[in-house]
Amino acid sequence: MSQQEVDVSSIIEQQKLNGFLVALVVGSWVITFFDGFDMNVISFAAPYIAPEFHLDKVMMGKLFSIGLAGTMVGGFLFGYLGDRIGRRPSIIAATVAFSVLTMAIAFSKSYEQLLALRFLDGIAIGGMLPLSWALNIEYAPKRFRSTIVTVVMVGYSLGTALGGPVTVWLAPKYGWGSVFLVGGSLSLLSAIGLIAMLPESVRYLASQGGKPDTIVRTLRRLAPDLQLPSNPRFVVADEETSRKSFNARLLLRVITPLLWIAYIFSSMTAFFLATWTPLVFEALGFSRSTAAFAATVNSAFGALGGLSLMRFTDRFGAIAITVMPLLAIPLLLAAAFADLGSDGFLVATAFITLFLIGGHFGLYSIAGIFYPSAYRSSGTGWAISVAKIGSIAGPYVAGLILATSLPVRNIYAVVAICPAVFAICILIIGRMHTKILGRETKAAPIEPTVAVAQGAR
Repeated sequence: MSQQEVDVSSIIEQQKLNGFLVALVVGSWVITFFDGFDMNVISFAAPYIAPEFHLDKVMMGKLFSIGLAGTMVGGFLFGYLGDRIGRRPSIIAATVAFSVLTMAIAFSKSYEQLLALRFLDGIAIGGMLPLSWALNIEYAPKRFRSTIVTVVMVGYSLGTALGGPVTVWLAPKYGWGSVFLVGGSLSLLSAIGLIAMLPESVRYLASQGGKPDTIVRTLRRLAPDLQLPSNPRFVVADEETSRKSFNARLLLRVITPLLWIAYIFSSMTAFFLATWTPLVFEALGFSRSTAAFAATVNSAFGALGGLSLMRFTDRFGAIAITVMPLLAIPLLLAAAFADLGSDGFLVATAFITLFLIGGHFGLYSIAGIFYPSAYRSSGTGWAISVAKIGSIAGPYVAGLILATSLPVRNIYAVVAICPAVFAICILIIGRMHTKILGRETKAAPIEPTVAVAQGAR
């Protein structure tokens, strides 16, 4: 029977900002918000947890790092599941799992139980993020991809930031466990909402060659007035074109290793800031409430950094990210050695976070753009998982350094090494990406691509 090819990538590229896309971004933002809260609230709860379980700085560093070790496993595991069974069921499963495990942390009775639950919680938390990015990339037109992924990641940063005031509000009255109960229960409510609204990726379904009825239903949600043939065959034409014009060996041998190295060193700084900032500020003489407030403001500045970068990344490609780590380096050295005063130090660390986390968000926004839909979830998941080498090492190494007799502020000079390596890697990737974008622009048709092309099969 004669079939007509329907290019789902053309339909996605020609869409404008619509209710379907907004709902997807909002839903992804909410679960990413709780992902950030549940992952990082332990850094704010640490001053309450440490005395109860008699934990020193090295033990706290292990507690921070083992959760990140779990996220490393989760990226590999759920990335594989996302490409095997789909983005939608994998995202829902990961969200339910980290919701329940976060609540379970509140009932820990020993340091060993804390370690075990943090590891398991990290698996689910680390599994959800790359799946969410992959799904949003696969529905976003190329002109909005970095913007949309960054907006979703702002949810993670703001979820992290809210951990401070929520902990200060709840922990003194109800104990540190109440913070994890609130975070986990609200995450579980968001997981229930996903069951009702979260779509499967039509790019993924088309690349797998299955479930045409599901693709049709989803495309009609995306474009209600879309006219489809009676016997369609769905394809992803822009990825077929990319395979012909782009050397896959360049992706595997050059871009992927550089992306992994950039992730490792960027993650070292990001998770040092996320986990140790409240305790470092207290060690420098700030009050506990001031330290928590400053950490919250810094997280908000990190989100601001990502938002300020996103449109430049969509317009100029990955090379736009380079400016963020380069601006962070002199500020880190000033925080380590210059006499800035209390207020000046707080301002400097806020802008350090803006540039470092802003660059980290930029890195997230490009993680999946080099991979086709057939294995985007795995490609992104692997990159995020490899990055956990830095995520694990950052808090742990910082704990070892802070346990020495070195002045606490000197930790910022050590951290400055990381954005230097990050900047070199992302500069090389950015130059390659600029060339790729130039070839795509030359190859783009003058007239809009039609969604349906005739073809007998």
